[in-house]
Amino acid sequence: MKLTQLGYVAAIARQGSLRAAARHLGVAQPAFSRSIAELERELGAPLFERRARGMIATPLGEAFLRRANAILNDVRRAQEEFEQLKTGGGGAGEITIGLSIAAHLQLLPGALRPFRDRYPKVRLHVIEGFYPTLAPSLQDGSVDFYIGPDPGLRLPAILKKETLLSGRRAVLCRMKHPLAGATSLGALRDAEWITTSITPKAENEIGDVFRRYRLPEPKLVLRSQSALTLLTCLTNSDLLAMAPPQWVDSPIANQLLRTIAVREELSAVSIIVVTRRDVPLSPAANLLLDIMKRAAAHSISPPAPRGFRR
Repeated sequence: MKLTQLGYVAAIARQGSLRAAARHLGVAQPAFSRSIAELERELGAPLFERRARGMIATPLGEAFLRRANAILNDVRRAQEEFEQLKTGGGGAGEITIGLSIAAHLQLLPGALRPFRDRYPKVRLHVIEGFYPTLAPSLQDGSVDFYIGPDPGLRLPAILKKETLLSGRRAVLCRMKHPLAGATSLGALRDAEWITTSITPKAENEIGDVFRRYRLPEPKLVLRSQSALTLLTCLTNSDLLAMAPPQWVDSPIANQLLRTIAVREELSAVSIIVVTRRDVPLSPAANLLLDIMKRAAAHSISPPAPRGFRR
């Protein structure tokens, strides 16, 4: 089994056909086909099902592909780490990180400049998302680390998590919302809500808050994992959301949203960082994570946002 063959398998999965993969890699198709055939003979099973419009991985091929991607990503990391160590910050490479909305607003802005100053040639790829959708990419190494809400799920043995921040939420609404002057959750009992929760268990947290204060169940009418959806719905309707209070301090939304200063404490799940347990981060990824951790440590007790009462 050769490393090039693993790259061929990954290319077929991405491109959808043998011909497209060979063309993408700049390899003659006959040689490409022979290499895949040799690999399948060595493994004793087909990796792909040939169809009229392309190729899809067999169940065994899917399992092999996960391992192949992990190996290829580890090799890439090793090459980039060597180059970054050799050049003392002048090396190139790529970092891919997954951040929730709260991490985008609270940790990313202050990290960009010092990171770019140290590693100007390293390309940064930032994905907005939550752990459940990013878990496979964290496991195979295509995403370096994730920062966001703890989903309350058992992590695979290959991953580890660390708590960065205790969660805190506020009730958000559009400017000039008819309930903007409310001072308690009880005054919001008839409102409709959008949730940014990431799992059914997490979605129940809004209901848990209302039950804690012996209030009727909130009316959850829309569920989203997108910052754009949240912003669009809040600014164009009378929906309410429990979300990170950093939203109202963000240049993205500080002229569009405000907080409703309810007296109840609105705690939330912790903000965590998830990384691979078995493979260290590259120097560039490690620096970026360290900068964001320091930003988190400095914001443990942030000032209350506009319109928010402790």
